[in-house]
Amino acid sequence: MAEEVTVDENEKAGLAGLSALKDDSEQDDALVFVEVEPKIDDQGRAYATGRRKNASARVWVKRGSGNILINGKILVEYFARPVLQMLLVQPFEAASRQGEFDVIATVKGGGLSGQAGAVRHGISRALVNFEPGLRPPLKAGGFLTRDPRVVERKKYGKAKARRSFQFSKR
Repeated sequence: MAEEVTVDENEKAGLAGLSALKDDSEQDDALVFVEVEPKIDDQGRAYATGRRKNASARVWVKRGSGNILINGKILVEYFARPVLQMLLVQPFEAASRQGEFDVIATVKGGGLSGQAGAVRHGISRALVNFEPGLRPPLKAGGFLTRDPRVVERKKYGKAKARRSFQFSKR
């Protein structure tokens, strides 16, 4: 009988612990659902910086008809390759906001591929600044993560980063 009493006491202690956990989780839920304010300037634009390889892009996003200007040129002029054009439209497709925003970007450094990646990263971050509710779909698509891959440096005693000089036996 003494054992049964201890079991009952243990169950009561366990239930009390569970109720305490429940109370904590309700407080955590209240902390999770903090509303984020959009970061929009006086002209109705959201700003963000995007980076990829050696390129960095300053991007402004505002409500509009879907025009994309990069360094003063339209998208098709600046990025002639369709693959690069598709890269810039991906964040809008992931957020299902095609044709709703105008983009103005200035990009410096790197090559065309790095610049396209930088503008895409900047567009994604600017969209989140403009409309914080778009963060989950963009995060799930991997658009908010800066791609850390950069060119490996050349080492001494090597022709390139890893390529050795041609070996001569004699």
